[in-house]
Amino acid sequence: MILYQCDLTLHDNVFFASREMGILYETEKYLHNWALSFAFFETVYIPKVYRVKGVNAQKPSYLDSSQEQNLLHLNNAGIYVFPALPITWSYQVNTFKAAQVAYYGKSAQFGGEGARKNYPVNYGRAKELAIGSHFKTYIIASEPIKIPNWIRLGKWSSKIRVETSIITDIKHKSGEYITKHPLNPLDLSTSTKLLLYNRIVMPPASLVSQSQLTGDYYQLPDQTCLPIGIAYGASITEE
Repeated sequence: MILYQCDLTLHDNVFFASREMGILYETEKYLHNWALSFAFFETVYIPKVYRVKGVNAQKPSYLDSSQEQNLLHLNNAGIYVFPALPITWSYQVNTFKAAQVAYYGKSAQFGGEGARKNYPVNYGRAKELAIGSHFKTYIIASEPIKIPNWIRLGKWSSKIRVETSIITDIKHKSGEYITKHPLNPLDLSTSTKLLLYNRIVMPPASLVSQSQLTGDYYQLPDQTCLPIGIAYGASITEE
C-alpha cells in the first residue's frame, strides 16, 4: 500500500452548485472525492464516454457497474481518492445572465413583470471558491501510480495545481478514533462504524467531517487518522 498526499492550489475559481438558494448558487468549501476521482483518473483508469443516449443519459453512473463510466474501475485498480480538506480558502461572488427565452421567466410574486424593464430577468449569482485557495487530500494505491501535476474540476473545468508527496512511517491501529479529514460514508467498509460526525450536505452524496469512528485505521505522522478498507461504494457493495 502506498499513501500519497496531494496539495491542491486553485489557479481558477472553482464552481459547483452545492446549494441553490433563489438566484444564489453556493459552492461548498470541501471538494468531493468522487469529483476528484474523475479529475485525477478519467481516461487513464475510468473510461471517458463521449455519447450517452436514452435512460442512461439521465442516470448517475458513479457506482453502477452496468455502465461503462463508473468509479468501480478504481476499486479494481486498487486506488482510492479521499475528499479534499480546505486549508485556506476564500470566495468570490460573480453575477451571470441566462438567455432570455419565452418558456422561462420569474413568476409574478418574484417580479415576473421585470421583463418590461431595462434589466435582465434571468440572472443568478455564483459563489465560487477563489483563486489561491489551498486544499489537501490523500490517495491510496496498491502500487505506484502517476498522479497528474494539473487537474481540472467543477462546472467551469477550473485549473488546479497538484503537488504530490509519499507519506511514510504510517502506523496501523485499531479501535476508536477521531479524524479531522472529511470522509464519504458510502465508501466506508462495513467493519468501520461511524459513531459521531458533522454532516456536509452536498451532491451527489453528503460527506462527513470531524468524525468519530471505530475500526482499523492508519495513523499518519501528523496524527491524521484514515480508515482502512475504504473503497468506492464499500458500504453498499459489501451488504
